[in-house]
Amino acid sequence: MQRVAVVDYGGSNLRSVAKAVETAADGAHEVIVTDDHALLRSSDRVVFPGQGAIGDCMQRLREHDLVGVLQECLRTRPFFGICLGLQSLMQHSDEDGGTACLGAFAGQVRRFRADAGPGPDGTPRKIPHMGWNEVHWTREHPVTTGVPSGTRFYFVHSYYVVPGDEGLTLGRTHYIDTFTAAIASGPVFATQFHPEKSAAAGLQLLRNFLNWKP
Repeated sequence: MQRVAVVDYGGSNLRSVAKAVETAADGAHEVIVTDDHALLRSSDRVVFPGQGAIGDCMQRLREHDLVGVLQECLRTRPFFGICLGLQSLMQHSDEDGGTACLGAFAGQVRRFRADAGPGPDGTPRKIPHMGWNEVHWTREHPVTTGVPSGTRFYFVHSYYVVPGDEGLTLGRTHYIDTFTAAIASGPVFATQFHPEKSAAAGLQLLRNFLNWKP
């Protein structure tokens, strides 16, 4: 039985992510929540959830001495980053006065424009972007199998990633501007939206990830 590690760096939302992974695994994988370096390195798959601000996230990763461990896991096994777990993979975020991130990929994290005005129906476009929105895939990928382009997922965020390489983008969503909602490269798959809050479609992504052999 493969082990799936959900990274525990003291942030929020860990238990709901772990519960969703357990549901998707349906007993076929062992799911643990841990910050133990040895357990993370020996796990077959890693899920890195995140919720909140990037400055606090990076500080907690440093306090738990997890930066190097995560960078190693990113290179060596299937890795699923969720929300802040996506943003942290870039080089730098504008949040919290400017924050250095893990630097797994070239790219920046930007805040939504505050001067966007109302949407097409006249309602204000508020920040954060919160609620269900469509994600359009840019190409086929094993983790999106059975999840059609245009499927709606649940978002809660004020910042979004701008990859240095357009080829990194796997999914796009429009809110104020069109932004990258998912990336994929090698063993890494990461989303700005929350699959654990996205009902059947989110569980399907997690099932696909658990069976993915990059």
